[in-house]
Amino acid sequence: MEEGSGRAIVHALKYGGWHAVADGMAERMARLSWPPDVVEERRALVPVPLAPARERERGYNQSERLAHGLAARWKLPVWSGALERSRATRTQTRLTPEDRLRNVRGAFRVPPTARNVLAGTHVVLVDDVVTTASTLNECAAALFAGGARIVSYVTFGRAPAIGDRS
Repeated sequence: MEEGSGRAIVHALKYGGWHAVADGMAERMARLSWPPDVVEERRALVPVPLAPARERERGYNQSERLAHGLAARWKLPVWSGALERSRATRTQTRLTPEDRLRNVRGAFRVPPTARNVLAGTHVVLVDDVVTTASTLNECAAALFAGGARIVSYVTFGRAPAIGDRS
């Protein structure tokens, strides 16, 4: 997603205030093929949470917008409260893979009120873009610690990480 319309769409969603593009993005994400067992057992969509200050700044959480677009198509609930930021992090855009890992380590948790809902479930973690998967992996670790049995990921795109080969 280094160049082209995909990058422009994600940038418009995250930084341009164009939250309406999330539905079209979700439409394309919903077309992904999943193994039948995943389709049968997934119970909910969990958006990657933003830090409260960043969400106030943007006016919305882009991952949550994507999750709601997917929810309408996949007939699944969105569990926005199942995962929260335990601390704010720096933006990942210009960090090396190692710095990304350090930046998000321990940055997510499952609130006690969500543990009963998560227990033994298969959830799908939703984010706009994956680069090194540091954020998704930290979120998944928190969801597993909170009782989830299986965590699948879905993103709109993949961005190259610093050091990726062309």
